[in-house]
Amino acid sequence: MGTKTTVPRVNGRLTPVAKLLGTIPNRLQLGGGWIDQPFMSRLNPKPPGAMVVVQIEPTFRPMCRSGVASSTRIVAMELWKGKLPNLPKEQLVRALYHAENTYKSEPSGSQDMIGLLYPGVNRLDYDFHHEGGVFPQHVESCTSPRIARWLEKVLWLIPVEPRPEGYNPLVERKLDPKWVTKLGETGKLIYDAILKMDAVGLGKGVNQGLKCWDTLLPQSMRHPVMQVDLIELATAYQKQYLGACYSGPGGGYLIVVSEEPVPGAFQVKIRTGQA
Repeated sequence: MGTKTTVPRVNGRLTPVAKLLGTIPNRLQLGGGWIDQPFMSRLNPKPPGAMVVVQIEPTFRPMCRSGVASSTRIVAMELWKGKLPNLPKEQLVRALYHAENTYKSEPSGSQDMIGLLYPGVNRLDYDFHHEGGVFPQHVESCTSPRIARWLEKVLWLIPVEPRPEGYNPLVERKLDPKWVTKLGETGKLIYDAILKMDAVGLGKGVNQGLKCWDTLLPQSMRHPVMQVDLIELATAYQKQYLGACYSGPGGGYLIVVSEEPVPGAFQVKIRTGQA
């Protein structure tokens, strides 16, 4: 069974910061992102392809446009008045997906919604032949408090910068099916490493995921409007620590895998149960 939410309280009451931030969680994606988009999954010769999302407590105010589903969370806050309804998660995912994407020409992937709504660590398996690749064929979840506490200790987030205005990660596509397969394998590698509490394997997985992004969608990491050389920065951390990737395309937060403290970084709290 999962633990209850740990929103900060004093004498049983929500703290002022907790009231401001709300109780709806945030989410991190750790690898395999873009496989939830049909234009990517349709080219995968070895489906399903997997990615990993982690539900995290709203203990900080995230940067906008930083790859942590902050825009999806805003829609959820408005749709459900700041608190998740007590309804089946699958139903809530579809309701939130349609609420956010009804008028979008380029819809957000369903991993954004699932990451906000499914507690713990989740592997999402996408197959284009299942609902056109919009929703996962299967969700594998881990809500073990022991594994969550371990993962909290080895993930370190460094704020880099939000995606800048004029940024579009899709202007250049090199969608080689071999690399799409590799992208889809990344989520499986990362999830298995987390279940084994294998920091070295987790580091290798996130490094592979970043390489896939850079190969398949080169301007997702090297767009001309960016002020930071994201690949150079991540490579430096990969050389010094076990692994490093970004919270989303275009930067946001650099997620470093390390069993030792990382200067300038902060850590997150993983939610393993419902409030």
